[in-house]
Amino acid sequence: MNVYGTKQIRNVALLGHGGAGKTTLSEAMALVTGAIGRMGKVTDGNTISDYDKEETKRKFSISTSLIPLEYEGEEGPIKVNLLDTPGYFDFVGEVEEAVSAADAAVIVVNCKAGIEVGTYKAWELCEKYKLPRVFFVTNMDDDQASFRELLLKLEKEFGRKIAPFHLPIREKEKFVGFVNVVKMAGRRFTVNSDYTECEIPDYSRKNLGIAREALMEAVAETSEEYMERYFSGEEFTLKEISSALREHVIEGNIVPVMLGSGINAQGARMLLQAIDKYFPAPDHYECIGVDISTGERFTARYDAGVSLSAKVFKTIADPFIGKYSLLKICTGTLRPDSVIYNVNKDAEEKTGKLYVLKGRETIEVKELRAGDIGAVSKLAVTQTGDTIALRSAPIVYHKPEISIPYTYMRYKTKSKGDDDKVSSALGKLMEEDLTLKAVNDTENRQSLLYGIGDQHLEVVVSKLLNRYKVEIELSKPKFAFRETIRKKVEVQGKYKKQSGGHGQYGDVKMIFEPSGDLEKAYVFEECVFGGAVPKNYFPAVEKGIAECVLKGPLAAYPVVGLKATLTDGSYHPVDSSELAFKMAATLAFKKGFMEAGPVLLEPIASLKVKVPDKFTGDVMGDLNRRRGRVLGMNSDHNGKQIVEADIPVSELFGYNTDLRSMTGGMGTYEYEFSRYELAPGDVQKKEVEERAYKIDNITG
Repeated sequence: MNVYGTKQIRNVALLGHGGAGKTTLSEAMALVTGAIGRMGKVTDGNTISDYDKEETKRKFSISTSLIPLEYEGEEGPIKVNLLDTPGYFDFVGEVEEAVSAADAAVIVVNCKAGIEVGTYKAWELCEKYKLPRVFFVTNMDDDQASFRELLLKLEKEFGRKIAPFHLPIREKEKFVGFVNVVKMAGRRFTVNSDYTECEIPDYSRKNLGIAREALMEAVAETSEEYMERYFSGEEFTLKEISSALREHVIEGNIVPVMLGSGINAQGARMLLQAIDKYFPAPDHYECIGVDISTGERFTARYDAGVSLSAKVFKTIADPFIGKYSLLKICTGTLRPDSVIYNVNKDAEEKTGKLYVLKGRETIEVKELRAGDIGAVSKLAVTQTGDTIALRSAPIVYHKPEISIPYTYMRYKTKSKGDDDKVSSALGKLMEEDLTLKAVNDTENRQSLLYGIGDQHLEVVVSKLLNRYKVEIELSKPKFAFRETIRKKVEVQGKYKKQSGGHGQYGDVKMIFEPSGDLEKAYVFEECVFGGAVPKNYFPAVEKGIAECVLKGPLAAYPVVGLKATLTDGSYHPVDSSELAFKMAATLAFKKGFMEAGPVLLEPIASLKVKVPDKFTGDVMGDLNRRRGRVLGMNSDHNGKQIVEADIPVSELFGYNTDLRSMTGGMGTYEYEFSRYELAPGDVQKKEVEERAYKIDNITG
């Protein structure tokens, strides 16, 4: 593959709902540029993008794939780095990584399905990153697809920015071509995206006039001169129109709507023309970071002629194709066998060969210039989000903003002895997937796997088996309850043991009561008078309490909020020992705790749920059913409400799936642990019964 300069590069993310046709469109674009000789099909598992075994098995994208396309543009050859992203929400981390490296986006909409949740989410991402965008309406070959109806919905949802650049031409209910609104010309498809000129059908002229007038108004708004010419009835030249529209598209004031049929490769060439004409090269933007040597903000244009800096936006850690760090060159030029400096890790590494990835295929290149996207293999310390630069010019860029995983399950290895293999395999999966997290919950003696949703975790289990030949089982996690007391009691604990020679004797009288501080396990005090218990045994008594609070006598959960006061006791000058007083305190604790109104406390989370206005009633009703307490509701001023609530952590199990079901996938949530609160009687009873075997182990 040729080396391309910054101005010749277009970095474009393909976004949209799952099943909208992104991968099929990328195949069509690869076909018309000659990158492939024959289109693959998602159903056949032979597309460039979906090369992973999980993707071919499930028939949808799981990871972002890079497809570099060489295209002969109006002013010479360009390279389009196409980032084909997954549409299903469980793999949103892949989309976020891609968008962080893209300079523009194509939002793919299935004409028959219309605007879906993934369409809205794609739009929101483009708004967040201020990306120029184009809507590409696919599936136009379907007889039931109504472009006019979809266009009205797009205008209603996304406002006056929506501008149709194409209108469909149908004959005998079949999609045969389109009207180019910018050039006011008809096009009839011949083979794939190739076409011949044709007459504009009469039925299109009314809509064409409206669309054309809107475009001319937008052109006129780019300057006072154009505005005067527009009002005087003067026509703009095609070059003036293209130049003005490009300015509007880049600024986000116009979002073109184009159309085609991915499966028939119709419209793919027109989309490439639009990418060339209307999307910016990387040097339109600035690279913003921090100069580590001075601590000051760093700003520069994408420029191949200055010191090297690049950001790693994605990692592929595949046992078959190896580990690749995908990076976007921000400044300078990267060449093979270069010594690079990882600014985040303060470590130097050697690059070896440079590659451009085309799906799973690696294409060696001589260099990568500012703005381009490529890959380096086998970097030892470099991870996603790291910045590489020269030690003499240490710049660090912000890491991609990746969604936090809140869905989690307990996991166990199926085969004993596989723990180390599973740990190693999960480490590799987490290296390439920042939304995956493995946590060792020592308190409940369980291993937890966090992901974006149930499907995400299911795919991880499958990858572990197919890639790394290790098997795990997922199950409902245990939740960290606490035990405490509600009454004040005074008890005696006497430990007496005689076995020939010296015996063991310890005797304590203690008061147990609530301390009022659930942040601490216990508070220990003593008020012994007259030397009934010698001072040197006080630490032993406290040690007995300290060991007991680790597993309470009610359900073997940790104890909190306890105040233990040593008030009296007795000792034997020969048989008393630290061990004896520790055991006496233990006996007193077990007896006193069970007499002092023992209760279970459950963990409470502070929850924030963001949903469109129309779903707030359903969400609040569901939270009430989950024993949640709604604290308030705030608008985000973008048509969504943020519902705030306190909810038991145990009731959040399965919430991700239910929230998606309630809101059609539009709802999102986040939470963090807040505190412990008294659990209802039925919850306590069930928990105590289920944990009875643990109490037997303690007392036995």
